[in-house]
Amino acid sequence: MLLTIANVLNAAELLRIRTLIEQAPWASGRESAGRQAVAVKNNEQMPHDCDEAREIRAIVLRGFDRHPQFFSATLPKRVFPPRVNRYGGDYNAFGNHVDNAIRFAPDSGLRIRTDISCTIFFAEPEEYDGGELVIQDTAGPRSIKLIAGDAVIYPGTTLHQVMPVTRGYRLACFFWIESMVRDIEQRRLLHDLDNTIISLRNEQGETPAAIALTGTYHNLLRMWADT
Repeated sequence: MLLTIANVLNAAELLRIRTLIEQAPWASGRESAGRQAVAVKNNEQMPHDCDEAREIRAIVLRGFDRHPQFFSATLPKRVFPPRVNRYGGDYNAFGNHVDNAIRFAPDSGLRIRTDISCTIFFAEPEEYDGGELVIQDTAGPRSIKLIAGDAVIYPGTTLHQVMPVTRGYRLACFFWIESMVRDIEQRRLLHDLDNTIISLRNEQGETPAAIALTGTYHNLLRMWADT
């Protein structure tokens, strides 16, 4: 399931993040790439343990915590600490690759299964040329270039790339989610059912039908979730 989430971050949060990005150190993104990805990865990343990266991580995670749609779509069990990257100049692209199935969280050392990938954009589309996130969806390639503060989630199993940035800098944050519900189709059904319940409740209030469907949702989650 590929899903965009609008307004994860507000204007004040984005301004603070951009200030931190200007102050932060940068290193080659190849240091964190897997065996296959390292051959096609050519970007920069903020060291995960620098003060600026820690503050940005906290801002980003607070933003997602405010969005019930993010929880509904991902049903997170574990979240890999968000990383900040930059594309531009001599470090401007990331070729076709599939993310590693298991990542080691640098802060906790926990193994995290990368069921879902997430990218949140920090730069406005008009600030740079190129830099589209191209995801090979079931219906064909999808090109994603969102406004600052918006995010996209997509299956960690998908082939994807970041197109070369030919002007300016593409600034973003990425991370992975291990879901309580491992199967993508089960997650999709639960998300669709949750949205249906919300729509029904908004239109008709707390009806017997809404209550019954809520029970069905939680019974399915109880059946499928691994916590």
